[in-house]
Amino acid sequence: MFEPSQLETFLAVAQTRSFTQAARTRGIGQPTVSQHVRKLETAAGRQLVHRDTHSVSLTPDGEAMIGFARSILRAHEQASAYFSSERPTGRVRLGMSDDLALTGLPQILYDFGRDHPLVELELTVDQSGTLHRRLENDRLDLFLGKRVDDDQRGTLLSRERLVWVGTPGTSLDPAKPVPLVVYPNPSISRTQMQKALERAARPWRNVCICRGVNGLIAAVSAGIGVSSIAKSLMPANLVALGPEHGLPELGSVDLVLMSNPRSEAKSSVKALAATVLASDLSRVPQSRGGR
Repeated sequence: MFEPSQLETFLAVAQTRSFTQAARTRGIGQPTVSQHVRKLETAAGRQLVHRDTHSVSLTPDGEAMIGFARSILRAHEQASAYFSSERPTGRVRLGMSDDLALTGLPQILYDFGRDHPLVELELTVDQSGTLHRRLENDRLDLFLGKRVDDDQRGTLLSRERLVWVGTPGTSLDPAKPVPLVVYPNPSISRTQMQKALERAARPWRNVCICRGVNGLIAAVSAGIGVSSIAKSLMPANLVALGPEHGLPELGSVDLVLMSNPRSEAKSSVKALAATVLASDLSRVPQSRGGR
């Protein structure tokens, strides 16, 4: 009833909220994206997407279809893997940013281990900037995390708005540098905070350097300073800060899946990539933060 290619295109639209971005993500033309969505809506007998010349949004039925689409694609991938003459074996090296490791990783590991028991998985959890370097140096097969603004590589999974975070009682003195809680370099969020403050001619200083997301959340919760987190990953004990605190807009960050061109053709790597793409990384515990 529901074609996998149409479901994959719908998920790309749902994740990017853009037919143009979905076409780029899927490697197809924009008219094909529109055709896939229309055919899926016909098969479902419901309108799934609101679209006009300015915006794309999902109907309530469209929101419900996200979960069904992921389940159908996961079952399709499992069946294809089971009945395929080639059963993936060997080792695959996955790098994942630590904020995402605290959210979607357990389900990814469970699904992959269940469907591909002959594959050995090597997992590295670290900062996105560090993992980019490991991928470039042929020390990873797949990378799941953030990419820098000018980097167009990888499959776009979602675009996240970065927000400043602090405690409910945070008050910043405009006469003093903004106290920042940051990750060690290379750090994408650290770079975006500093660039935004420089554009706004707002002085800043690093007051705490944390090597993990839990440390960053603890430091901000203690009132040591402020930091930035993807909006959907903001923990419940922190609040978003903004212009009323004299802080500039941070923009957005892309969550992507990137592969190593030296190993992306391996069956084990393709199998893990399919598992990641079928996973639901949007189900985030409220106590987690972002990097």
